[in-house]
Amino acid sequence: MSFTHPTPPSSSPADYLFGTQPALEALKSGNEIDKILIQKGLKSEVLGEIISLANRLNVPFSYVPVEKLNRVTRKNHQGVIMYVSSINYASLDNVLDSAYQKGEAPLILVLDQITDVRNFGAIARTAECAGVHGIVIPAKGGAQINSDAMKTSAGALNYIPICREVYLDKTINFLKESGLQIVGCTEKSDKTVYKCDFTAPTAIIMGSEEKGISPVLLGKCDHKVLIPMVGKVESLNVSVSAGVLVYEVVRQRSL
Repeated sequence: MSFTHPTPPSSSPADYLFGTQPALEALKSGNEIDKILIQKGLKSEVLGEIISLANRLNVPFSYVPVEKLNRVTRKNHQGVIMYVSSINYASLDNVLDSAYQKGEAPLILVLDQITDVRNFGAIARTAECAGVHGIVIPAKGGAQINSDAMKTSAGALNYIPICREVYLDKTINFLKESGLQIVGCTEKSDKTVYKCDFTAPTAIIMGSEEKGISPVLLGKCDHKVLIPMVGKVESLNVSVSAGVLVYEVVRQRSL
């Protein structure tokens, strides 16, 4: 399913820090890190320590041209810029256990490479209002959880658990093993969202704004559903689509 999305906002200085020593200390302190940008070809003892620690902590990092770093800040970044998360990530195990202990059927949203922070924030706001137990995002290729996402969520990101997972395909397998049905929202279906039984424990996959759900994850879905379109515009914004699905779950579970 194709989704429209606005132009990504620029980062606020409060969302990142720069320099090798500040980055190293942030990793050592246990701060939640979204990602690290490292200048291509740069080598130093401190940088080696940063990379080693990032690998050990499963913190995503990528090598980029110096021009990309300079677009973020013209200050002395020393070839390293670290994006700091505005939240503490939750354990998916704990999220599921908590739901089951309350006697509730877990409802999980899995966001497959949704990169726009405003869409992400809007999804989090709707999910929290609808009682979604948790949101799963990929460690790489997802929206940065920054001040823009926090603002768009109207503070919901302070309340709803966000689980960052390295491999979404393995995460889907784990959700299946934990008793959840996997439902993908995709135009590659002839079954509408209203014909799916959401009273069972459920994980809903929402695909990226441009490409939809990746083929690997789509192949793992127990059910594929679409939102019927009767107007001239062929698609909905992904945050609106997520709202349609989660509130259909709310409707069915409140009957």
